[in-house]
Amino acid sequence: MEHTYQYAWIIPFLPFPVTMSMGFGLLLIPTATKSIRRMWAFPSVLMLSIAMVFSAHLSIQQINGNFIYQYLWSWTINNDFSLEFGHLIDSLTSIMSILITTVGIMVFIYSDNYMSHDQGYLRFFSYMSFSNTSMLGLVTSSNLIQIYIFWELVGMCSYLLIGFWFTRPIAASACQKAFVTNRIGDFGLLLGILGLYWITGSFEFRDLFEIVNNLIHNNGVNSVFVTLCASFLFIGAIAKSAQFPLHIWLPDAMEGPTPISALIHAATMVAAGIFLVARFLPFFIVIPYIMHFISLIGIITVLLGATLALAQQDIKRSLAYSTMSQLGYIMLALGIGSYRAALFHLITHAYSKALLFLGSGSIIHSMEPIVGYSPEKSQNMVLMGGLTRYVPITRITFLLGTLSLCGIPPLACFWSKDEILKDSWLYSPIFAIIASFTAGLTAFYMFRMYLLTFDGYLRVHFQNYSSTKRNSLYSISLWGKEVPIVINENLLLPTMNNSVSFFSNDTYQIDENRIRHFSTYFRNKYTSTYPHESDNTMLFPLLLLVLFTLFVGLIGIDFSQGEIHFDILSKWLIPSTKFFRPNSTDSADWDDVLTNVVFSVSIAVFGLFISSILYGSVYSSLQNFDLMNSFVKVSPKRIFLDQIKNVIYNWSYNRGYIDLFYTNIFTVGIRRLAELIKFFDRHIIDGITNGVGLSSFFIGEGIKYIGGGRVSSYLFFYLSYVSIFLFIFYIFYF
Repeated sequence: MEHTYQYAWIIPFLPFPVTMSMGFGLLLIPTATKSIRRMWAFPSVLMLSIAMVFSAHLSIQQINGNFIYQYLWSWTINNDFSLEFGHLIDSLTSIMSILITTVGIMVFIYSDNYMSHDQGYLRFFSYMSFSNTSMLGLVTSSNLIQIYIFWELVGMCSYLLIGFWFTRPIAASACQKAFVTNRIGDFGLLLGILGLYWITGSFEFRDLFEIVNNLIHNNGVNSVFVTLCASFLFIGAIAKSAQFPLHIWLPDAMEGPTPISALIHAATMVAAGIFLVARFLPFFIVIPYIMHFISLIGIITVLLGATLALAQQDIKRSLAYSTMSQLGYIMLALGIGSYRAALFHLITHAYSKALLFLGSGSIIHSMEPIVGYSPEKSQNMVLMGGLTRYVPITRITFLLGTLSLCGIPPLACFWSKDEILKDSWLYSPIFAIIASFTAGLTAFYMFRMYLLTFDGYLRVHFQNYSSTKRNSLYSISLWGKEVPIVINENLLLPTMNNSVSFFSNDTYQIDENRIRHFSTYFRNKYTSTYPHESDNTMLFPLLLLVLFTLFVGLIGIDFSQGEIHFDILSKWLIPSTKFFRPNSTDSADWDDVLTNVVFSVSIAVFGLFISSILYGSVYSSLQNFDLMNSFVKVSPKRIFLDQIKNVIYNWSYNRGYIDLFYTNIFTVGIRRLAELIKFFDRHIIDGITNGVGLSSFFIGEGIKYIGGGRVSSYLFFYLSYVSIFLFIFYIFYF
């Protein structure tokens, strides 16, 4: 067994030769390399599969023996300073390694077809392979120096992948935004690492935690300084895992290709911050203020991400804010000491979110022949609808991923989210109420996304018709509802107002058969293309991820002897969980479990119900709309509800005004400060310097005329100075 652990260092470096081969091939023999470009996908998948098998083998040994193994090589030794590199294998490493490799393989297979038309196919696979190498190196690191090196490499890969289509200005801006935002967190991480080295004199985890704990218990270190170092470390995790207030880069990261979104949001970049907090939790847990701070940031992110996802029209950005909210759940669990529930939700969410992102890519791929290769249109949910008949497999997989994220049993995310909600009640009822309310919001916006995409009729055809005719059949409200409006008089549909009330009680009966007739008429007359199901190479990863979504939650439960208790997951995490949640139990009676299940499922079902009312097919024939003001008496209650609707919509659609705040305070403010400094430097600093030089010139010129050698001039200036002196003396003395 020790022999196997000794060679675990090859796990992060297995994808690296493929990256180097593709890179050198593109530089040295680009024509020959590009001629066989589709063949490069096979070695990429093969090497990552070998890493997955190796990781699975180590994980099985972890489950059976719960060993913690560290292997080190001396890199430099100078007097009292020693720096060693190596790898650390424990339960956290094995979990993250399996997560990275399995999701990475699915993304690789999916990308082979998704990116086949792109000229940057090889560059794309090279970046992804290097990203997997960096992430695997990060999770197997044994000291802070290695953590920081691979941390920066992960950030570099995310910059390259987000800005993959760098010729598009919006993509170039998005990758720069992600880079700059993460530099804030990286600087904090660097300060935290240096502070810990100053305290302990070591970069190794095995020494660092023990020394810090002894110093804190014996009052051998300044508690304020230790808290500051821990805060700096957590700032790095805030930026990397898109926690408030450094979350602003995450929705803009959707400008990269969709497989990149799945990779970043499921298994790589955003998981790096969670991994960092989980790795340092034995250090954070002895500093109560930091644990409170982590849980506070987590609960704020949970609620903020859910509210910002409510009114998004871009399907990928809506999923991005969902990722932000779910990562907040994980951070909340870590902050309250629920280590096992946090890692459990990290696993279940990763597979469910990878399924949803790859499913969204299949949807976008199906829409592109109709709306063109424009992300603004192909990702816009208000142009979708009625895709069930065209992409049935994608629809089923997307529905299962949606229900999993909503917390519907027996899908994966239900088990982990239910555990977090239960533990949050033990920590703080306020946090538990917010987390439970957000669970309902999650069900609402996720099912809204599903209904806008697959329910009803394909709205983009009516948009195409409106471009050829003066009047359109359908208009889209701010919340994504389809609203029939006035069209050609020959179609004999009634006139309606464009404005839609979100809480309207007014309905108008429209014959569903008539709408279906016109829908078919316009599709046949004005369009010749339809959405289509993706190829098998794109559907295969979706079906595999469905299996993970269905069954990965079972690793945390064991139905035996009349009770539910954590089995495999507990064995997996025994070395790490012994420090956390001392009052919690590993088992619970059926009555307690059923009570928690009924409560959490009721919240999720309520969110689904509200979403189905507002966006479901029951309103395909009964549309909410405002009649002409001359026929409707507007009540104060109606005005109040409309105002609430507008406030909620504007808050969500405008990203909580946080980006606007940062733009005005930091971007505009820094520019104005720079202009002020420029004015001060040019007119004050340079003005003084230039003024001294200019005054020297005039003084020299004056002295030139004074010293002309004429006695009369000397006598004149002498008498002038004496007269001035006597005048001043007379004024002040008398």
